[in-house]
Amino acid sequence: MNDPLYQNVFKNNAEWAAQKKKSNPDFFSHLATQQTPEILYIGCSDSRVSAEEMTGAQPGQMFVHRNIANVVSNADMNIMSVIEYAVAHLHVKHVVVCGHYGCGGVMAALQPKDLGILNPWLRNIRDVYRLHKKELDAIINDDQKYKRLVELNTEEQCFNVIKTAVIQKHYLNHGYPKVHGWVFDLHNGSLIDLKIDFEAKLKTIQELYDLGHFPNNSTN
Repeated sequence: MNDPLYQNVFKNNAEWAAQKKKSNPDFFSHLATQQTPEILYIGCSDSRVSAEEMTGAQPGQMFVHRNIANVVSNADMNIMSVIEYAVAHLHVKHVVVCGHYGCGGVMAALQPKDLGILNPWLRNIRDVYRLHKKELDAIINDDQKYKRLVELNTEEQCFNVIKTAVIQKHYLNHGYPKVHGWVFDLHNGSLIDLKIDFEAKLKTIQELYDLGHFPNNSTN
């Protein structure tokens, strides 16, 4: 393949590997050992939002899952498996759901269009709008309404993480992980902590989704 952009990937990789070995000869031997990340990061697939780039995380420090609009659906076995593995086997201390302003998935969910196979996925975000319709409809400025939906979607996906049995049981038994909601602002590069009160939300959710006291539950 003669595509310069494609070939440049391998050139960049060689330069990166050489630089890593120069600064730390043991870098790759250490990297090849078992991973022990502290954070599970659930973010958007948007090509402009790289988890490691914007947080400064090094290889091995963050377990990453990305999909369109950082949705956490209990019908998605991919993300349910990621959460199960990260919490039960990697023992991460924090689970972060990170949305971002400028999210095409959230914008698409606001448009009354038939988007084919994307319809059932975007329905998750439209459900967030339905849950918060009164607040959102009161916002006159479309840009502010859209930004608020990004924030609310992130919060609701955090709640979906907290609903899982593996989160509830692991927190009950070990005191971690805690769940956080972030939003990344593409316009200035800043990360915004939505300051979700994890313990309060966990108590609220357990009124209907208490799975932490059952010994043999799945993550659904």
